[in-house]
Amino acid sequence: MAPVSVAAFTDTYLPTVNGVSYTIQTWRDRWRDRGGTMRVVYPGCDEYEPELEEYPVRSLPFPMYEGFRLGTPRIPAAAENVEIVHAHTPFAVGLGGVRLARRKDLPLVTSYHTPTAEYADYLTSLPRVEHSIERLAKRYERWFLSHSDAVICPSEDARDRVRDTVDSDTPAVVLSNGVDVDFFAPTDPEPFRERYDLPDGPLVGYTGRHGYEKNLPEFLRAAAGLDATVVIGGDGPAREDLESLAADLDVDARFLGFLPREELPAFYSLLDVFVFSSPVETQGLVALEANACGTPVVGVDAGALSDTVEDGVTGYHYAHGDIAGCRAAVERVLDERDSLSRSCLDRREDLSVEHAVDQLAGLYGRVIDENGTE
Repeated sequence: MAPVSVAAFTDTYLPTVNGVSYTIQTWRDRWRDRGGTMRVVYPGCDEYEPELEEYPVRSLPFPMYEGFRLGTPRIPAAAENVEIVHAHTPFAVGLGGVRLARRKDLPLVTSYHTPTAEYADYLTSLPRVEHSIERLAKRYERWFLSHSDAVICPSEDARDRVRDTVDSDTPAVVLSNGVDVDFFAPTDPEPFRERYDLPDGPLVGYTGRHGYEKNLPEFLRAAAGLDATVVIGGDGPAREDLESLAADLDVDARFLGFLPREELPAFYSLLDVFVFSSPVETQGLVALEANACGTPVVGVDAGALSDTVEDGVTGYHYAHGDIAGCRAAVERVLDERDSLSRSCLDRREDLSVEHAVDQLAGLYGRVIDENGTE
C-alpha cells in the first residue's frame, strides 16, 4: 500500500538554506521513493525553479530577516486532493495549511521547528517592544498549535516547550528530523583543506547561520585559549561582529562564508571538534550531521543540545556561559577524538532520515485513523 498523500505548507524553503528547508525536501524525496505523494507549498521566488510536487505561492522579501520571504495563505488547487495536511511553520503559508484542513475536514499535523517568539529579535532592538512582541507571539503560537491533531517536536526539550504552550488535549510527539546518512558520511577532507587553504593541526569549527541568538561569541572566547585553528562556515547578520571579536581576541579564525551543501560532509570530516554554543535549538541538526561524519560535538547544555549530545559517546557538554568549561570540553574531545569518532559512527543508523520517515508514516496513519478520515 502506498503512503498517504500529504500537503506540506512551509514559510521557508529553498533556495533559503536552513534545517527546515532541507528536512522538508528530504522527507518529500523519501516519501516519493516509497510511492507516496507529498506536495510542498512554499513562498515562491525568481531564484528557485520549482521541482515536481512543489507549488510556490506569491511572496515578498522580508527586510528584517535575511533570506525569509512573506508568502500568502493561498491553497494551490493541486494541494487540495490529499489525505492529511502538515504545516511546518506558523506564518502566512502555514495558515494556508490550517485553512485547507478546516475547509476539507482533514487531519492537521504541525511541526515545531522554531519557537515563534524568537523572531521578535529580528523586528526590533527596543526591549519593551520586543517583550510585547514575544508575548503576542506566544499567544499566537498557542492558538496555531492548538488547531493541530498532533505536534511534531524534534527533541524532548521542544516537546516540553510545546506542552507548556498548548493544552493537554493536543498530542506532542518527539520525532527527529533525521539525517541523510548516505550523504553525511566520512569523506576525504584533504581537497576541502586545500581549496580553502586551511592549515594542518587541530581544527575546531561550526557552520550555520551567524545569528546573534546562536551565541557564537562564547565559542570564540573559549577558542582564545586553544592551540587550534577555528573554522567557521555560513553567514548571517552577526558575521562582521564575529570577525571583529576574533581579531580582538587574537584567535586564528577562518570565516569561509556560505558553504554549498555538497561540501558539508568534507567540512565536518575535516574538523576535530564541532562546537555548538546555541542555547535555543529545537534539535541542532548540524550537530547530528557532524556526528554522522564521525566528528564529535561540544555542545552547550541547554535547549535540545542537552539531549542531542551524549557525554562520552558523541561529545561533551558545558554549562551555558562557562567559557572555561567550553574550552575544557573541547580539549577533552581533542584528547579522546578517535574513540568518540568511532562511537559516533556506531550510532549512524539511529540518526537516519529513513528511521525518521518510518516514524512519520506511523504518525500520519494514527492521526488519520483517530480522525476517521478515509
